[in-house]
Amino acid sequence: MTTPVLANLLVDTFVRGGIIMWPLLALSLLSIGIVIERLIWFLAARKARSPKTLSQVYAALTRGDKEEALRYAQSSADPRVRVIGYGLEHAEIDLEIATEIRAEEEVKLGRRFLGALDTIVTLAPLLGLLGTVVGIMHSFQFVGGDQELAVTKVSGGIGEALIATAFGLGVAIFTLIPFNYLSHRVEELEVELETVGKNVRLLLQKLQNSQQSGADAYAETASR
Repeated sequence: MTTPVLANLLVDTFVRGGIIMWPLLALSLLSIGIVIERLIWFLAARKARSPKTLSQVYAALTRGDKEEALRYAQSSADPRVRVIGYGLEHAEIDLEIATEIRAEEEVKLGRRFLGALDTIVTLAPLLGLLGTVVGIMHSFQFVGGDQELAVTKVSGGIGEALIATAFGLGVAIFTLIPFNYLSHRVEELEVELETVGKNVRLLLQKLQNSQQSGADAYAETASR
């Protein structure tokens, strides 16, 4: 009994909010769909993380075995390891640029649809305000008629017009919270990928310096 009454109340409130409630409803559904899709994506990305594989890649690079490190990287779904693998594949050209390119691609995947959420946060209150303004303009059409009837019509119309503003603010607020959370997760991913790229460059630079030192020592010994 309670559920049908509540449903009827919600439908009645929605209808009284005016025609602007329909685009607001579309924005709310779009927001929910994007948030669900993004949460699923981040959960999948978290599941794909493999600290063990990342450690194996680092260990192989420390030993100077780039081929083994590349084999580990190519078989991993961890975005951090994929950045390393792409960099090693193009190390002969430019390792730093290669890792940056792959990191940007991974971050771009994480940022997908966040621009739409940002737009919804801004657009929903504006649409709600538009609905309120239109509703108030409609209410004041009754001014000038029967005094008692005019007051009732105007006050009732203003109350109905504010429904659109309340709904628009609600959509914006409940979109802003997951938007900020998802944006924070993307920033964390970006920092992790940048750190991975720097670590790889440091390991390879250390290996190169070690090899150069060994070559110089051998050359000095041979010259004696």
